[in-house]
Amino acid sequence: MTAMQVVFLVTAVVTLGGAVMVVTARNLVHAALWLILTLFGVAVMFALLNAPFFTVVQVVIYIGAISILMIFAIMLTRRVMQDSGPQVNPGWWMSILLALLLFGGVDPLLALGKALVSPDGYVLPFELASVLLLAALIGAIVVAWEKKS
Repeated sequence: MTAMQVVFLVTAVVTLGGAVMVVTARNLVHAALWLILTLFGVAVMFALLNAPFFTVVQVVIYIGAISILMIFAIMLTRRVMQDSGPQVNPGWWMSILLALLLFGGVDPLLALGKALVSPDGYVLPFELASVLLLAALIGAIVVAWEKKS
């Protein structure tokens, strides 16, 4: 195993662990801090992919601006900090089931997407349908346009 693979695996584990902690933390400030760790892991992934622009954008915009703004918003709303209501939805199992069903439905959609844009597949009928829909949209605008008299 190379050093890059070790860095990738450690970063992936830390990023996934941070993401799990974001959704399971009971304190909003702690959740925001875990989010910063998760976003930093994503920035490291971008750096490993040799994408310096996305790395800088991730650090400056997401970690530097949005996360800090979220922390300030959480700290300035004391009422939310004192919320002691139930933190777990009783229908949590339904959301897991729905997520698994949606994740299982992604594979056929990916195959359809590849078939629509591949040169050997349906790219010509796909483009023809898009031009037809554009013409219908323009026609609907023309019909709906009220002329000022």
